[in-house]
Amino acid sequence: MTSPALKPAVVLLSGGLDSATCLAIAREQGFRPHCLSFDYGQRHRAELDAAGRVARHLGATEHRIVRVDLAQFGGSALTDKTIEVPVDGVQPGIPVTYVPARNTVMLSFALAWAEVLGAYDIFVGVNAVDYSGYPDCRPEYIAAFERMANLATKAGIEGRRLTVHAPLIALTKADIVRRGTELGVDYGLTVSCYQADDEGRACGVCDSCRLRRDGFAAATLADPTRYQ
Repeated sequence: MTSPALKPAVVLLSGGLDSATCLAIAREQGFRPHCLSFDYGQRHRAELDAAGRVARHLGATEHRIVRVDLAQFGGSALTDKTIEVPVDGVQPGIPVTYVPARNTVMLSFALAWAEVLGAYDIFVGVNAVDYSGYPDCRPEYIAAFERMANLATKAGIEGRRLTVHAPLIALTKADIVRRGTELGVDYGLTVSCYQADDEGRACGVCDSCRLRRDGFAAATLADPTRYQ
């Protein structure tokens, strides 16, 4: 259990490798984590079960799942089943697995909950090194959202500055795996695959699977991922 004396923080938790590591870092830094996951119409819904497992494993104070149906709009292979998930390797440019405005939507909900909790810290596991080229994973984006958050909230206007932490943003996938392993993350609980089956088994060929597998290999650590 986490101590009530610790500072509260909202941690975005997808159930994947990166967000699990981010949660572990938030705890290490002395925060009391309130985890927030999203059922946004994604095809890889097994990640929500994984998020629950990770939240329990890493001692989250609470874990909430918010329903926001981005599948109503589609426009992404993750929210529109008529668009196939790429399986031929990571390519240059922004892939069809990019979900329009996803991180902005999720961070906005995190911001709302943070205000209610009296929290001034939000953690998000975005990465701008070993990733698929998403525009809302860049340092410029995180900095811009933080500026907006401090302009748009009661807390910010009253001088209680809110910080958006992105502790993985400049790390390689191997660095992330090593860091999480040091902090006791059980990566066997996580699901990163874009098209995992109902049991959470990974396809092994989507961009996310390739980046994850390469990260464990580069870190020279055993990959606990269950494959189909």
